[in-house]
Amino acid sequence: MAREQVIDGTSRRTEPISLRTPLALLLVSLGAIAAVWWWLATPITLARAPIDPADKVQCVSYAPFRGDQSPLNAWTHIEADQIEQDLRQLKEITDCVRTYSMENGLDQVPAIAAKVGGLKVLQGIWLSSNRAKNFEQAALAVRLSKEFPGIVTSIIVGNEVLLRGEMTTADLVSIIRSVKAQVSVPVTYADVWEFWLRNREVYDAVDFVTIHILPYWEDIPVKAKFAASHVEAIRERMAVAFPGKEILIGETGWPSEGRMREGALPSRTNQARVVSEILGLAKANKFRVNLIESYDQPWKRKLEGTVGGYWGLYDSVRRNLKYPPGQPISNFPYWKWYMGAGMGLCVLVFAVAGLTLRRRPWTPRFSAWLGVAISATSAGALLGIGVDKMYYESYGIGGWLHWGALLLAGILSPIFCAQAMVIGRSLPTFLDLLGPREGRKWSKLTAVLGLTLAVTAVIAAQTALAFVFDSRYHDFPYASLTMAVVPFAVLMLNRPQIGQRPIAESVFAGLLALAAAYVLFNEGRENWQSLWTCAIYLLFAFTLWRARAEQIQE
Repeated sequence: MAREQVIDGTSRRTEPISLRTPLALLLVSLGAIAAVWWWLATPITLARAPIDPADKVQCVSYAPFRGDQSPLNAWTHIEADQIEQDLRQLKEITDCVRTYSMENGLDQVPAIAAKVGGLKVLQGIWLSSNRAKNFEQAALAVRLSKEFPGIVTSIIVGNEVLLRGEMTTADLVSIIRSVKAQVSVPVTYADVWEFWLRNREVYDAVDFVTIHILPYWEDIPVKAKFAASHVEAIRERMAVAFPGKEILIGETGWPSEGRMREGALPSRTNQARVVSEILGLAKANKFRVNLIESYDQPWKRKLEGTVGGYWGLYDSVRRNLKYPPGQPISNFPYWKWYMGAGMGLCVLVFAVAGLTLRRRPWTPRFSAWLGVAISATSAGALLGIGVDKMYYESYGIGGWLHWGALLLAGILSPIFCAQAMVIGRSLPTFLDLLGPREGRKWSKLTAVLGLTLAVTAVIAAQTALAFVFDSRYHDFPYASLTMAVVPFAVLMLNRPQIGQRPIAESVFAGLLALAAAYVLFNEGRENWQSLWTCAIYLLFAFTLWRARAEQIQE
């Protein structure tokens, strides 16, 4: 039998909807979530295992720092036992490690490598603008090469010091020649390949040329599927530019986590693919390559954002190899847990909507249940991605609070919006939450829904501004933001277009729309993380723009 409902002051005639409707929509939602995760978790197959103990990696960059340990703190000193644990583990996959410095306990590496047996060391000297420290480090490297002959196989005098602008070419050449005159092992310098072309006089001073080729960090980022061919093309170009001396690729690899740069996507599968293909090329074409790097380095995130901490072949916490031979490689190894949690959230959203109706004398129209289904499906499908991103992208207490708050908003939004949808309540405005006391008509639902909306708006605005003013190292919050915004957008359709547009919502809407336009232009059309995030910014902007200050609440 049809009923009259009064929703936000408007009388509406609705037809009863049987229990079959929400149950059918729930089953469709659960099926959609399962399909999404089946697709996301599909493993890749590679012709060559990225890491294979039977076919060892030629050399890997090694830094021993774990957890809160950081070379940015002068007092950090790594004990010999910790280094020995790492080197014994690395011996299983490689016969060579490259170091960058002799500070923070790294001067112990040659002695421990000799103790472990079977490991060679490309000994690095860290050069900077501090001349006294440079000479001190050079003298120490010379001593280590004499104390551990056969272990220290070459000395790398400086790492990207020209790129950082901390030393002139003339001063660099001078210290290279000084070291070279005191040792019997080959001496080189390491920098990105473009800086070798700009400073050709360094070529005359070294025994071999060490170049860095990082497709992800190129001025025009290279997609993962083209990364290996890009590395080979640059190596051939450098061989022509610097004939007569060996070209060592001193750094190459791919990050497993972090934000996209144009079409370059950090991911576990992309890292495995790039490493596998580069090592295959090196073996086929007989050139030396050093991978960056052995272990993920959390401290680099302070300088380079999330992506800086995830170039390792081993994770930094459990020290586990990311790609054990013979095991499938998936971007989401824990996808079954993520899918289960997402389905649980979906069921919870429907259950909350159903329980809310037990106290109401009407049956919602089909559009209300459809809105619940859309909210529950989007939240359930994206929950695992949001959790995964929060785990990998949160850095420090502030980072955990920031991304945790957004994820919590993404979980609460579909739950509270489902309640509001089935009872015909519209999305509250900021005035309902923070306006003059005499004008408030509060309810518990208004309070929690308004607070969730406010948290989402503040974080959305902060991230949007970050992409405008300092975009290079910031992550795109597409998953958690979508979880929060889609229910708001659906619920806003319940709002009658009467009254004045609140200034707070208007400001947020304008900011998000303008930022989205700039980010779309700045990030390029190949960056799907940017496109997705900006689409949600625009949806949120439209949702907030529809807000009206005057409304009648039940």
